[in-house]
Amino acid sequence: MLDETKYAPRLKAQYRETIRAALKEEFGYKNDMQIPKLEKIVLNMGIGEAVKDTKKVKQGAEELSLIAGQKAVITKAKNSIAGFRVREEMPLGAKVTLRGDRMYEFLDRLINIALPRVRDFRGVKGSSFDGRGNYAMGLKEQIVFPEINFDKVDEVLGMDIIICTNAKTDAEAKALLKAFNMPFNS
Repeated sequence: MLDETKYAPRLKAQYRETIRAALKEEFGYKNDMQIPKLEKIVLNMGIGEAVKDTKKVKQGAEELSLIAGQKAVITKAKNSIAGFRVREEMPLGAKVTLRGDRMYEFLDRLINIALPRVRDFRGVKGSSFDGRGNYAMGLKEQIVFPEINFDKVDEVLGMDIIICTNAKTDAEAKALLKAFNMPFNS
C-alpha cells in the first residue's frame, strides 16, 4: 500500500501538518471537523467571440484543460438572446471543477507561478468573498500559466477562479487562504 503523505501535493501536506493546527488555535475550534478546508476550485472561461466563431470555444476549452490538468466541459446557452445573436444550445464558454489532489496542485501553481507573472501585480483583492467563505477572482490573461504556449495563442482570454471552502465566515476563509500564502493586498 502506498504512503499517501509521501505523494500528496505540497499544499495538501502543509494543510495537514501546520495549517489545521494554526486555524484550530486561532479560532478556538473544539472539534477537528470545524476547521475550514478547501472543497473545490471552479475555473470558468466565458468566450464572447464564440458568437462569431465557435472554433474559439474549442480552443478555449483546450487551453483550460491544459491549465487545469483535467478535461474542460463546454458550456452552452440556455436561452436565445436576439440582441446578442445568441441561440439556444450555442457553445459560449468552458468550465472545470477541480477537487482533491488536482485542486491543491492548481492552487499551488496559481499562487507561486501564475499570479507573480501577472503584469503590475499588487496582490489579489481581499474583499472578494461572498459571505459564505467562498473566494472569487478573475484573471485577464490565460497566458500567465506556464502550461500555455504563448506562440500558439490566437487570442488572450480571461477566466474566473472560484475557490470554495467549507468555512462558515469570510474571516475563516481568508485565514485559510492566507495560510496557503494567497497574496492579499488588504
